[in-house]
Amino acid sequence: MPVEHPHIQWFADPAVLAPLALMVWIYARRFREARREAGGRGAGPLQAIAFGGAILALLAALVSPLDGLGSDYLFSAHMLQHVLLGDIAPLLLLLSLSRVIMRPATRRLARVERALGALASPWTAIAIWLGIMYLWHVPALYDAAAEQPLLHALEHLSFFAAGVALWWPLIQPVPMRNALTGLQPLAYIALAKGGLAALGLVLAWSSTAHYPWYEDTPRIWDLSPVEDQNVAGVIMMVEQSLTLVLVMVWVFVRMLARSEQEELRRERLEEARVSALDA
Repeated sequence: MPVEHPHIQWFADPAVLAPLALMVWIYARRFREARREAGGRGAGPLQAIAFGGAILALLAALVSPLDGLGSDYLFSAHMLQHVLLGDIAPLLLLLSLSRVIMRPATRRLARVERALGALASPWTAIAIWLGIMYLWHVPALYDAAAEQPLLHALEHLSFFAAGVALWWPLIQPVPMRNALTGLQPLAYIALAKGGLAALGLVLAWSSTAHYPWYEDTPRIWDLSPVEDQNVAGVIMMVEQSLTLVLVMVWVFVRMLARSEQEELRRERLEEARVSALDA
């Protein structure tokens, strides 16, 4: 059923806005405390900008007309919503957390990590990320979430949690005991992003519509169900590929910076040892 002008609106649901407002309040309070404790080292403009970006990503996904477009019309809009919820917002949120900001929760998280033992590892995080993403893209489950609001909310929460699990080992707002070392961060992000980009590739090149819900929704913008699905696959594939490249560059630059710091430290220690011998 073609529709020239879709009915779209902002989604001002208190059940969505209240948790976001609480998140802003908690972060603003802890940001001020971290500034008092450690100045710019505790919390600075970059953390504030990252947090603002995370909130904007969540508002775009959950409050803007994108939510209605994804639920009522387009699989591709729903895919963009999931990219914001499961990748962009968690990444920006974790980047907004310095170790000083996280200080009140550090001991609790360390106890949880010890209790989990070997499961508290980056490779468990990848399994959670890929497992949740692929599970929710099973057509029967995806369509059920589109039909049932509570299941849809669970889907969104699980995407966000999976994104936090994915990015935590790379950003480490609280240091991990089983941390990535050497070239492992590069392999980690390549496996995670490549693994999900494969699903995007399948959707982008498929000639069959796999999601009955979006076969029955009103058609807008001259997109057939298959074309809509192809666009969704391209969105997933491109976002995963761009994120992979950007993160790999960031990891490589960080590795070089750490290598230079280690070299400077060794040089200072050597100079101190020579000075002590001369004395």
